[in-house]
Amino acid sequence: MSGTTGKTYPVSAEELGRFAQLGREGSTLAVLRHARIADQMGLAPSDHKAYDLVSQAEGPLTAGRIAELTGLSTGAVTGVIDRLEKVGLVRRVRDTEDRRKVLVEIVPNAAAKFAPLFQSALEATERILAEFSPSERKVVERFQNALLDQMRAEILDNSGSA
Repeated sequence: MSGTTGKTYPVSAEELGRFAQLGREGSTLAVLRHARIADQMGLAPSDHKAYDLVSQAEGPLTAGRIAELTGLSTGAVTGVIDRLEKVGLVRRVRDTEDRRKVLVEIVPNAAAKFAPLFQSALEATERILAEFSPSERKVVERFQNALLDQMRAEILDNSGSA
């Protein structure tokens, strides 16, 4: 896990409670922000996040793989792909090795038209990071990466409870 240093330190119940509350509030606000952005893109929030997962992949994905990543049924993923295609973010292409397979790939530069929707978040992140020293930023980054590693293990690998 990227956040571990090999050392562990006790965590009080009060401290754990504070961090749990911060996590809940941060999660709620992130969901609301992304729902607003998705609406401005003409998408449902789940479509927007499915696009985000597809865009992070190293190449085209099958609908089945998108279903695995999102936890949606393959039928629901078909609708997601249809909507992402409609707004010009993805396209269906035939697999060059197996023409029976259909892959979903990102339309190059299509997301650029939506970049302004994320500008305020980037500016806020930069402004807030400027208030932390480089060494403090490394600690925050290590903490965030450790949390993300844990979530990936639980969500994407389906190996734990969410």
